[in-house]
Amino acid sequence: MKKLKAAILFGGISEEHDISIKSAIEVAGNINKDKYDVIYVGITRSGRWKRCEKITKNWEEEAGESVILSSNRDVLGMLVVGNGKYHIQPIDVIIPVLHGKMGEDGSIQGLLELSGIPYVGCGIQASAVCLDKALTYLIVQGSGFKTPEFKVVNDDKNLDNKNLKFPAFVKPARSGSSFGITKVECAEELPDAIEEARKYDKKVLIEQAITGIEVGCAVLGNGKNLLVGEVDQIRLTHGFFRIHQEKTPETGSENSAFIVPAEVPEKKREEIKQTAKAIYQSLGCCGLARIDMFLQADGQIVLNEVNTMPGLTSYSRYPRMMRAANIGLEELIDRWITLALEGGK
Repeated sequence: MKKLKAAILFGGISEEHDISIKSAIEVAGNINKDKYDVIYVGITRSGRWKRCEKITKNWEEEAGESVILSSNRDVLGMLVVGNGKYHIQPIDVIIPVLHGKMGEDGSIQGLLELSGIPYVGCGIQASAVCLDKALTYLIVQGSGFKTPEFKVVNDDKNLDNKNLKFPAFVKPARSGSSFGITKVECAEELPDAIEEARKYDKKVLIEQAITGIEVGCAVLGNGKNLLVGEVDQIRLTHGFFRIHQEKTPETGSENSAFIVPAEVPEKKREEIKQTAKAIYQSLGCCGLARIDMFLQADGQIVLNEVNTMPGLTSYSRYPRMMRAANIGLEELIDRWITLALEGGK
């Protein structure tokens, strides 16, 4: 049987560049090489696309030719350029292991749509909506689910503090992995927090702090044919979850621990799963996504955020939840590719 040519994209220009490399290393190490002919394409922090033989932390030092993704659907591949010459590398499917801006915001998805090459994960619309927390909340609220109260800050000079509830989180509206997030206890702390958030996005969110257990669901599938891994729970000793910003997250977190399955009654875990499925569908997600929520003391489930290309590192939540449901990363990758080839975006 002829192998499918699968390209793994990684790196990117967002603040999550290093996390993307870690995720891609895990994907590269678990994809079935007997079934797929794998091509590695890294994107530098400045936006250059380079082909490499393997994915490592210092992949740029060994990277080879420049790569240009063809937007001509007669080609269905990449132009590999070097020494003043080029050749076409055919591609059957692309796995964009890219996090954050230009990875999960619909940008790369738009380029992939133009190319005509099937790709893993959500399409343009769901990607753009889910990376913008304000848009995510508005759509989810309209679908009948609970979200934190929030305010979008466009001009902090005219910020009305009267209706804000504290404590609150100030965060970039379109970023991930806790970059630029500050917990504030009063209005006087807002200016510095807003300035920090604007290092990552000019659109800033002030969001009500929710008291409850942090839980999450790994969702897989298209349309109504969805599978959800075991519900997980983040146990915090202090602060808030920010493992990707720690120096050695592979060895554990300074303030958090994962519990899979979550230590909540089975009936409530099932309700959390069904809520995650419904939110996934309401946002138009396909392929995969991680739905993060809070379970409050009164039993209410509140959305936290949606990650359309969740972390796939050795310590990440999505693969951990799926492993608890007896689905390993190799099988997951195979299912993602099958879903991409089926279409449905």
